[in-house]
Amino acid sequence: MSDVIPVESIVRKIYFIRDTKVMLDRDLAELYEVETGQLKRAVRRNIDRFPDDFMFELTKEELENWRCQFGTSNSVKMGLRYRPIAFTEQGVAMLSSVLRSKRAIHVNIQIMRAFTKLRQMLLTHKDLKRKIEAMERKYDKQFRIVFDAIEQLIDTESKPKRKIGFDIKEPRAAYGKQKGKSIKTR
Repeated sequence: MSDVIPVESIVRKIYFIRDTKVMLDRDLAELYEVETGQLKRAVRRNIDRFPDDFMFELTKEELENWRCQFGTSNSVKMGLRYRPIAFTEQGVAMLSSVLRSKRAIHVNIQIMRAFTKLRQMLLTHKDLKRKIEAMERKYDKQFRIVFDAIEQLIDTESKPKRKIGFDIKEPRAAYGKQKGKSIKTR
């Protein structure tokens, strides 16, 4: 039962709201295989276990922004009658003690693994960014010459170019009209 849900599918259900990684009540209910209302009732019965840093209700604006992430229109409620509750990593961990089922325990283990994997990925990206910035500083002087040459090429391309070749003027008639007068020939 350790592979109840693949970690990758859980990671897709983790959102960044209020600069915090959270999971929404409807996604958690789906993972735990319970009704969203049942999950919310269990939380309300044990509300002392869920301080503000464990869970919060989305504001109207946050809900609209979340809907926009999926490209759905604002008029579509996506099956929501009430604003969803967002659970932080600690709140999700607390849910297994509130729901008290074998599935809740195993799903929570997978969710904790997903949060850990996500945290490792973010750290890897930060390390990579830091290494690139260090390389930029190290090689900046060497590449400055190249960047200056590229800028000069761009500047010369933007200047108007002289035409190459000859200008063709209207040919003069050997006879016929000349300066607006007609010339008669025999």
